[in-house]
Amino acid sequence: MRCVKRAAFLPTICALIGCALSVLVAGCTQETQNEWGRSLQNWTGTNGVLDVYAGEKLVMRFIKIDKLSTAHGTDDKLPRPYRFGYGYVDENLNFQADSGEKKVYFEISDYGTNYVFYENYKD
Repeated sequence: MRCVKRAAFLPTICALIGCALSVLVAGCTQETQNEWGRSLQNWTGTNGVLDVYAGEKLVMRFIKIDKLSTAHGTDDKLPRPYRFGYGYVDENLNFQADSGEKKVYFEISDYGTNYVFYENYKD
């Protein structure tokens, strides 16, 4: 008889836990929620493209970027005003990593760099 009564409360307990998690997520800052989203995206993988512009002219393209990360301080853990990642330099701008195009580390400033980061729609 007791087992039946305990099993009846299971959906209620699950609902309460779900509500509590929703409140916790809603109480987090947007940056924390973005970090969780990036963690999930990093786990699932992406095929990102980063276009860097000088005025209206496309001057550099990086392809096959799995994530674009926000830098954080070593001691204070505060976000820094630049992003970094790894990707292939697409020298001929054809959205493919051709022979001779190397995978490199890059950093882009939040202040002076005009860039667009998007998923590669050509693959």
